[in-house]
Formats: sequence, structure tokens, C-alpha cells
Amino acid sequence: MLNFALIGCGKIAQRHSNLLGKNQIKDAKLVAVCDVYLENAKKIANEFSIPCFSDMHEMLNDKNLKIDVIVVLTASGSHANHVKELAKYGKDIIVEKPMSLTVEDADTMIAECKKANIELFVVKQNRFNVPIVKLKKALDEERFGKLILGTVRIRWCRDQSYYNQSKWRGSWKMDGGVLTNQASHHIDLLEWMFGDVESVFAYGTTAIADIEAEDTAIVNLKFKNGALGIIEATTATRPTDLEGSISVLGEKGSVVIGGFATNEVKVWNFTDPKPDDELMFSTFSKNPKNDYGYGHKVYYDHVVSCISNNKKNLIDGNEGKKSVELINAIYESIETKKEFKLGEKILKSKLGR
Repeated sequence: MLNFALIGCGKIAQRHSNLLGKNQIKDAKLVAVCDVYLENAKKIANEFSIPCFSDMHEMLNDKNLKIDVIVVLTASGSHANHVKELAKYGKDIIVEKPMSLTVEDADTMIAECKKANIELFVVKQNRFNVPIVKLKKALDEERFGKLILGTVRIRWCRDQSYYNQSKWRGSWKMDGGVLTNQASHHIDLLEWMFGDVESVFAYGTTAIADIEAEDTAIVNLKFKNGALGIIEATTATRPTDLEGSISVLGEKGSVVIGGFATNEVKVWNFTDPKPDDELMFSTFSKNPKNDYGYGHKVYYDHVVSCISNNKKNLIDGNEGKKSVELINAIYESIETKKEFKLGEKILKSKLGR
């Protein structure tokens, strides 16, 4: 049995605490929670009859607690400092997306965890969606042939009350905009499917929300394999969410996975069909129903398997860093109004600064 402790008890902590606290993850349990605002921690602690803290060091030094894994769910801009401070305790660490706001911070997190000989897991739960797993398998089997175009669309609704929940939301120093927060999972999926990006050209605007960063952006990408890509992201959809989707077009096939969060097959069409293709709509079209969040559940199962059975960590710090690099490149292009090549020095991006 692995004992988990949460640091940060904001909105996303409810998903994590429900899974760990309500015995949804085999061989894992929630033993403590921490938040600088003790009242936030108390809400979760009272629900699961576990201790709560306002100081993470006090929690980690509590001799009555046995903690195996620390889950960092604090504001995005705090992830790097928290992981750096927590690594010295020698506990494996899970960090929510994005792992950091700057590439330098991502490198520091990776280095500190390596020095402490611990695993760093980055939450990318959409990679475990059933339709996404099937899409990646089709790509790995080269069923698409030459890749032509990849597109992600995030058309969500986040009104001003959402941004007003916390002062850090929408700020450059602690959060970023729709690209960093809402779209980071989809950007990760696009890069995971198509491979390394060569260059980006992007536009961003703050259309409706009263925040520092962008609430709407469009990005053109050139991949190193010759394919092109498009990112369309906004939280200015009204009055409700529309979609979170990914499309993959190749010379031998087309797939579109939509739904709210890349969790539903819309198109599955290949020039060379396979018998299993018929099952994509009857069996694998959607994630199985799970009141606690299917993607996060399968992600936690993966984490437990990695730690308990010495399985390979599929989304470690180096893997999580890739989308941080790409998002910073996109912001660099927005600020300079020029095409930006990945690997060049980031000078103008405001993210994390």
C-alpha cells in the first residue's frame, strides 16, 4: 500500500482526493493534505478523516505519518519551488500540469529529483483516454502513412468568476493564459502524436477576460517530420463549453477525437481498414463511465505500477518538459510577432516572469 499526501487543496484537489480517499486506486490511499489556507485543507481532511496542515514541511516531518508519494497541486507558478523543496525528503513526486512555467524551472525540477534518486511524475491524464490510446497505437503502426496535418481545438467557457477564484489565475508570473492552463494537455497530445516541432507562428489576445495573459490564441506549427499543425484555444466560448478535440490527417487515414476532453471518437477512417476498426465506435468510442475521472484514475494506476512493480514512468520530467518548451516558444512568437524556431533562446515570453 502506497500512502499519498496532497499539497494544494484547490479545485483540482477534489479530483485527486476523491480517487485516493474513496479507494478508487488499488494499493493507494490518502493519508494527509496541506494548503497554506488551512480551511481549504480542512474541507478535504474532514471528508476523509485524515490530518491536515498549512505547512508542507511540518507535514513531511510528522513522525506519525508514513508518506510514500507527494502530490503537488499548487498554483502552476509554484510547482518548481515546491518540487525543489520537497525532493530532499526522498519521496516520489507527482506534479499537476503544467510541470512548470519556464524551461529553466523544468530543468531544475528534473535535476533535483535525479539528485534525490526519486521519480518525478507529470500529470497528463488525457494520454490514457481509451480513444487516445487507440489513436497512438494506429500512429505507432504507421497506419496514417505520411502525416499531413494535426489540429487541436479547445473551445471552452471560463467566465470572469472562474478567474476571480484565485489571484494567481491568468497572471503571467503564476499561471499564464489558455495555452498554459486549459490547452496544455491538448498541446502535449499533439506533440506526442506528431513528434518534435521545428517552428511556430502564433497570435494571442485577451478577448473577454480581465486577466494579464491571453484567453484566446491560434498557433501554426511546422513539425520536423514535415507535417503542419494548428492549435486553436480559447476560454471565451459562450455560453458553454463546445469541445476539446484532436484531429490527425495522413495520406492513408483520418481520425478525429472530440468530446469535452479528447474522450470521444468522431471520425475513424483508413484506406486500409482492419477488422478491429468496427469496434472503435461500438467498444472504444468513449472512456468507460467513472464518477471520479477516468483519465486520472488510469494515470494513478500507472503511477502505482511504476513504483510498486518497477515499471517505466511514461511521463517523467523530461517528457513533461516538452510541452513547457513548446508553450514558451509559442509565447515568444506572440510577443515578437515572428516565426520562432524551437531551440532558440527565449527572450520575450512573459510566462513565469
